[in-house]
Amino acid sequence: MAQSRNNSSRGGGKPGGGARGPQGRGKGSKAGPKGGFRSGPKTGPKSGPKSGPGKPKASAGQKGPQKPRAFGGVDKYERRASAIKEHGPHRRRRPKNPPVDRLEAHDENGVRLQKLMAQAGVASRRVCEEMILDGRVEVDGQIVNELGVRVDPALQSVHVDGMRIQTDEKLVYYAFNKPAGVVSTMEDPDGRRCVSDFLDARKHERVFHVGRLDVETEGLLLLTNDGELTNRLTHPSYEVPKTYLVQVHGPVEKGVGKQLREGIKLEDGIAKVDSFKLVDSTPGHVLIEVVLHTGRNRIVRRMFDAVGHPVEKLARTQVGPIAIGDQRQGAVRKLSHTEVGTLLASVGM
Repeated sequence: MAQSRNNSSRGGGKPGGGARGPQGRGKGSKAGPKGGFRSGPKTGPKSGPKSGPGKPKASAGQKGPQKPRAFGGVDKYERRASAIKEHGPHRRRRPKNPPVDRLEAHDENGVRLQKLMAQAGVASRRVCEEMILDGRVEVDGQIVNELGVRVDPALQSVHVDGMRIQTDEKLVYYAFNKPAGVVSTMEDPDGRRCVSDFLDARKHERVFHVGRLDVETEGLLLLTNDGELTNRLTHPSYEVPKTYLVQVHGPVEKGVGKQLREGIKLEDGIAKVDSFKLVDSTPGHVLIEVVLHTGRNRIVRRMFDAVGHPVEKLARTQVGPIAIGDQRQGAVRKLSHTEVGTLLASVGM
């Protein structure tokens, strides 16, 4: 009995079993799963599904609950297969712009129209493209509503919403508020102050004045190197209106305005104003605004002399759509893109 008990404690009581826990491990032995020592490689299928409470496994032919999938339940592989079936093995290419060589406005050596518009200050390039597609842009009188058109900025004219944009960067436009006592010339042989004394050669290109103001008259004088614009602004056939503020000795009789509107006979012909308006009145002085489109020499002074009210002070405040505003005397400012466009449009350019 004792011997049997000793054998049992040394070899293990259960057949195929072994000591459990750390105390049952011997030197050189390797613990296996519960129930005994690992005797060799595991062979054979599992004994069967786990018993007891837990999540039941779905059978091979039965799908469990699916998680929601993106893109309406179509995965990327299915979408890829569908795209290959429809468009071929390569990625679908963006449609090309229609050929623009057929358009008369297109110049293959020119600059893209939307880029030129953006450089001229019309809008951003993306907005300019939308303007082109909307049919708001004309090149040489032809509506362009396709992208890809190239134009020559030096030879072709571009209009947006009926207003011309200046595309030639060599042409410049300035407004000069001439003080009284300055001669309307670029150089004066007698050494008097002239227009060039107010221009900085480092900042201003070589320009010339559009028309003239007499020495004692102050106000707006346009400066540019655009010869065609100068010819149109000064030619009588374009009838560009010019606005003046005239200070005369007061009071002024009621019939003076009517007389000036109907016309005054001068030594070089009939002259009349387009409008006559009393602006202000102080004891002994009256301020009058007149608009006329003629550009004859000292015409305003001569007209008021003819009606018995010599001019005490005279200032030109506006030429066409360009106004002097609050620009200080002696200052030279560059016209904005909008001002240039309206000025060109006023003379049909």
